[in-house]
Amino acid sequence: MKLHTTIAHVTQRIAERSLPTRSAYLARLEAARKRPPGAERLGCANVAHAFAALPGNDKLRVVTEKAPNIGIVTAYNDMLSAHAPLQHYPELIKAEARKHGATAQVAGGVPAMCDGVTQGTPGMELSLFSRDVIAMATAVALSHDVFAGALMLGVCDKIVPGLLIGALQFGHLPTVFVPAGPMTSGLSNGEKSKVREQAAQGLVGRAELLAAESAAYHSPGTCTFYGTANSNQMLLEAMGLHVPGTAFINPGAAVRDELTREALRTVLGSADCKCPPIGRVVDERCIVNAMVALLATGGSTNHLIHWVAVARAAGIVIDWNDFSALSDVVPLLSRVYPNGSADVNQFQAAGGPGFIIRELLDGGFMHADVLTNRAGGLREYTGIPRAAGDGRLHWDTAAVSQDEAVVRPASNPFSASGGLKLLKGNLGRSVIKISAVPDDRHVIEAPCRVFDSQEALHKAFAADELNHDLICVVRWQGPQANGMPELHKLTPPLAVLQGRGFKVALVTDGRMSGASGKVPAAIHVSPEAAAGGPLARVRDGDVIRLDANAGLLQVLIPDADWAAREVLSMPDDLRAANGVGMGRELFANMRRNSLSAEEGACSWL
Repeated sequence: MKLHTTIAHVTQRIAERSLPTRSAYLARLEAARKRPPGAERLGCANVAHAFAALPGNDKLRVVTEKAPNIGIVTAYNDMLSAHAPLQHYPELIKAEARKHGATAQVAGGVPAMCDGVTQGTPGMELSLFSRDVIAMATAVALSHDVFAGALMLGVCDKIVPGLLIGALQFGHLPTVFVPAGPMTSGLSNGEKSKVREQAAQGLVGRAELLAAESAAYHSPGTCTFYGTANSNQMLLEAMGLHVPGTAFINPGAAVRDELTREALRTVLGSADCKCPPIGRVVDERCIVNAMVALLATGGSTNHLIHWVAVARAAGIVIDWNDFSALSDVVPLLSRVYPNGSADVNQFQAAGGPGFIIRELLDGGFMHADVLTNRAGGLREYTGIPRAAGDGRLHWDTAAVSQDEAVVRPASNPFSASGGLKLLKGNLGRSVIKISAVPDDRHVIEAPCRVFDSQEALHKAFAADELNHDLICVVRWQGPQANGMPELHKLTPPLAVLQGRGFKVALVTDGRMSGASGKVPAAIHVSPEAAAGGPLARVRDGDVIRLDANAGLLQVLIPDADWAAREVLSMPDDLRAANGVGMGRELFANMRRNSLSAEEGACSWL
């Protein structure tokens, strides 16, 4: 199928824009790739330190027989349900490596926090920058420089982007990402949200709310809604960085361990797995494929920040204009909560990533001529894995949708365009996820109420001050102000107001969770208020127009009056409070040096 002209055009302009930085990146990659292996290149003391703890036979293999040594970077902890299954992966991988005459070592661990635990607390202000900490920790792990390839063990929100950014600094290494899969389905996401809204209104108490939450989040594995964590997994499939079809296989499934062993076989580059350096795999076509997969599945808005940073780590420059142009032509092929009622297990059963990728390839919306971790290219990622009677892996073609309420072919999409829109106007540049917002809420014009924190909005809601049409502006929530926390705790009260029949919307320089979307929200407003952005000019009562159809975010004030209005500074007491407690002191330099959301909120450029 011929590539869609818009996909081709956007890819070409990204390549041209990125030529200087991408060329420099590839030159560094080639210089690293041409060096002798670490065990031959390093001094004897270095080598002795690197392999001192290896069992005797493994040490013989890697030092004397010059066997390939695979570095494992793991995000394991048993605080995160998604990462708890990773505990036993290293031993599984090491045993498989020995079968193939290779060795494997845990090169290092990276921190992994759960936004579900920290949501609405000061700890959430560490969340976004934890991505860059993870990237740095990945670099520290791989800096021992004795590896022929790498396996990245991680799943969740900031963890996968951080691992990917870090791995791309070692772009000369073949690298495979190894997930653990989602937990089995518990209380439905829709029922959970209903209880949250009831709790916001005081209709149920803490005991009822905790029971509902515990029934939804109940076992090892990723949360089952299509938020940032599961969007990560969809994007890695579309980039060809997994073993095909690995993303949404449950931790306890019979095929799970074999997929993990296959990750080791893949990174070693067996006959049918010619695993190239990750820096070659992640080129501008690969990045566009990831963007298309995000749009086609109504994925997390967080990736309009994270994948900008990922691209930059490979010398590729993308921006929200690119996302917007792609969104105009990429069809929406899935409805998974919060963009529908299904969870990711139902998504997988209906065809999952394999079906989506096949439809996008056949429709000309994805680049087929890309490198992946497999010899068969991206077409290998259109299957669903299973363990056959012979113990080997087989992939069944995801030929047709098993449930068109969940996934549909490109010939009959849920929408002809993707679920994300770019908003522009005198309030700056912003994005909105409209795939879950009712059509009659795509345009909201109302007086605004300005809040300096999400706690202030909750207080006003509890006092019944918000029972009218309004746009809530929550500012001082960008990366420079307080680390750009997710404001997912705002969804229940705003959803209650919307349910009462009021026209409501949120405008913020903060983030919303990948699980949000019911209420129209113009998020990631750039430049942020703390950097002198337009939200610092807004006052209570200003009429704001949010028009997702026209791509407009505008305060309805004469230009001259708007330009003359004072730009407020972030209150000193708020800035001081944002900088202390829960380790926030250690992140001061990241807040100070962070780029804007549209530039990936990078603290390392």
